[in-house]
Amino acid sequence: MEFEMTLLVLAGVFGLFMAWGIGANDVANAMGTSVGSKAVTIAQAVLIAAVFEFAGAILAGGEVTNTVRKGIVNPSVFADQPQLLVFGMLAALLAAAVWLLVASRCGWPVSTTHSIVGAVVGFAAVGVGPEAVHWPKMLSIAASWVVSPLLAGTIAYLLFQSVQWLILDTDHPLANAKRYVPLYMFAVGFVVALVTIVKGLKHVGLALTTQQSVVAAVLAGGAVLIAGMLGIRRLNIDPRADRDFHYTNVERIFGVLMVITACAMAFAHGSNDVANAVGPVAAVVSIVQSGGSVTATASLNVWILLLGGVGIVIGLVTYGQRVIRTVGQGITSLSPSRGFAATIAAATTVVLASGTGLPISTTHTLVGGVLGVGLARGMTALNMRMVRNIFMSWIVTLPAGAILAVVFFYLLEAVLG
Repeated sequence: MEFEMTLLVLAGVFGLFMAWGIGANDVANAMGTSVGSKAVTIAQAVLIAAVFEFAGAILAGGEVTNTVRKGIVNPSVFADQPQLLVFGMLAALLAAAVWLLVASRCGWPVSTTHSIVGAVVGFAAVGVGPEAVHWPKMLSIAASWVVSPLLAGTIAYLLFQSVQWLILDTDHPLANAKRYVPLYMFAVGFVVALVTIVKGLKHVGLALTTQQSVVAAVLAGGAVLIAGMLGIRRLNIDPRADRDFHYTNVERIFGVLMVITACAMAFAHGSNDVANAVGPVAAVVSIVQSGGSVTATASLNVWILLLGGVGIVIGLVTYGQRVIRTVGQGITSLSPSRGFAATIAAATTVVLASGTGLPISTTHTLVGGVLGVGLARGMTALNMRMVRNIFMSWIVTLPAGAILAVVFFYLLEAVLG
């Protein structure tokens, strides 16, 4: 193919830009509940995410990735014109990255998955033809917009109700917190381990059976429970602190749980969502290096994975604070007990979706979880103006990615075609 080096450099640059966008937007909303609940500071959240997102991306980000994101485009359509797929993937990366930059600047938590999906569909449908798109897949993605926030919101609502019932609304909330929070810690370890095993480790060639996955998740939950109990024992519980706010010490116990949740969610997110940036890059590199042959899968070079991991961390450090504030403080007031319910609800939804094969968004599930916690306290606890802005940004994401991708596709074709 002509311009081989140019195409590889563009793939690297656009992939880094897309990974930066994921760090600025997606990672930020994954850490938002921890910051909003004041379990960790923004500086601590950035440090946790930098370490665990990078570890997740590198250790469980993938040996083999689909060249065509989520099976949305039919590779056989491009067999005779591989350069169109290369231009399309580059355009999709650039379009999704530009949209994530706009959304992050406005503080909107949007879906990186839907950004890249919209972009891929846009270039394929307009640049090549409607037959290049698998439309049934698009219908399932559209359904997930509704299903995932509703499911996460319901789980978060029930979880926070259980916290109120078992701990907050009892005569001895502190004693009950010490008794029941370790059980919640086990649940966090179990669910997030299952997310990572089901959605992440399959990429490293560890194809565990369902039974093996559950056993491994139980062991991980046990380890988290023990670590959490040690953390609670080290807390300096001061009864005088409860004079101004009855639940100060209870929330400090939940704070230990939120730190654990933040680390685990960052690892699971890094292992899963780095594919949004590196999948199209791997597709371009594979086609260019093979001299133009389009295959169903592409081997994922280590440098591509490093590119994704580094980009995510840089995005979070340089631009993640706006979206962290939106999710953590803009939707509803969060405490560690509320933040825990929202985060674990989002993780549980991802596990359930993995089992059914429904492509969902981490962003949508987490925002749904935060809304569920807010509703458990009554409609007045929600900032409806912020909720409306977030929903509008979700609706706009797919067409925005598609339109930008079409523009960039024709630009790249004009310059390099």
